[in-house]
Amino acid sequence: MRSGVLAQKVGMMRLFTEAGAHVPVTVLRLANCQVVAHRTKAKNGYVALQLGAGARKVQRANKADRGHFAVAKVEPKRKLAEFRVDENAVIPVGAEITADHFVVGQYVDVTGTSTGKGWAGPMKRWNFAGLRASHGVSISHRSHGSTGGRQDPGKTFKNKKMAGHLGVDRVTTLNLKVMQTDVERGLILVEGAVPGVKGGWILVRDAIKKKLPDGVPMPGKFKLAEAAQGAQEAQGAQEAPAAAAPVKGEAAAAETKEGA
Repeated sequence: MRSGVLAQKVGMMRLFTEAGAHVPVTVLRLANCQVVAHRTKAKNGYVALQLGAGARKVQRANKADRGHFAVAKVEPKRKLAEFRVDENAVIPVGAEITADHFVVGQYVDVTGTSTGKGWAGPMKRWNFAGLRASHGVSISHRSHGSTGGRQDPGKTFKNKKMAGHLGVDRVTTLNLKVMQTDVERGLILVEGAVPGVKGGWILVRDAIKKKLPDGVPMPGKFKLAEAAQGAQEAQGAQEAPAAAAPVKGEAAAAETKEGA
């Protein structure tokens, strides 16, 4: 199980296929999505990655958050999220996940917070038909009518579909196809609609009901921070001369052979 990503919803557009048909897509942007921390079995009881995305002013972060981001050596993030992963799919802390983490043609599950619509009546909230337009009905044409309570059962059951607050719910949409990715601009285009408003935060992960296609990067596609990458390159450069240098005994044997 690979890690997902934390993206921001930009809006909707459409793509045209070679046959001329248009496909509605939602544009998701990776706003510098980085690994902030690890969750391990030894310490936390499960294996997961904590990801952060979005720019956040340092003065708007409290002291605890500043220390948390300082340990990971990343800039403060606006949004944090966790993704459960396998032990062999852990990405280093500080690494930035890129848009080609997902391949074109694969299916993903997206989770977001639905658009808030305030207090809504039963017709808008639950698609009720409403009451009749005539035959004694006045004023209450869009009401839900009786809620079922009389002498028996003498109450209205819980979870009865009635008027109330609509939206601002955690919604997951399954099996959306990845149509296109743009690594340079950090964009992922998925087919269909995604829950939430423009600018809302979206969790994108591999579809649990679809098989991963061939060519999916494991444990993921990411780039390391410049400091960590420079340290790794320096370490590799130091190891290379040491491996190439001859052993002291071998050098002496070579000199004796040449003298003979």
